[in-house]
Amino acid sequence: MASNPRSASAMGAHEKTYFEQQREALIGDIAMSFEHVLANINKLNRSLEAVIAVGNEFSSVEALWSQFENVMDKDGQGDGETAKQGEQQSEQQEGDKREEA
Repeated sequence: MASNPRSASAMGAHEKTYFEQQREALIGDIAMSFEHVLANINKLNRSLEAVIAVGNEFSSVEALWSQFENVMDKDGQGDGETAKQGEQQSEQQEGDKREEA
């Protein structure tokens, strides 16, 4: 059983069908699109790293403001004093209204 050399050469030089040509074109487009997506993801990653770096530069400022807030708060009394002042003002306004009536 000798193989037919014509069929072997015909297979190697076989022209691609329209479907195969379109499939290869689409696969090439998809590959190019994936490359663009990868490049854009890399840009996004670099941008996010830059944003994080800028945010980290403000950590010392945030720590300083946090210490300032804690000093001004004096163990939670700052909020209580503000609330007490608001209540005193409300009581004073009510007292003024009673005097007017």
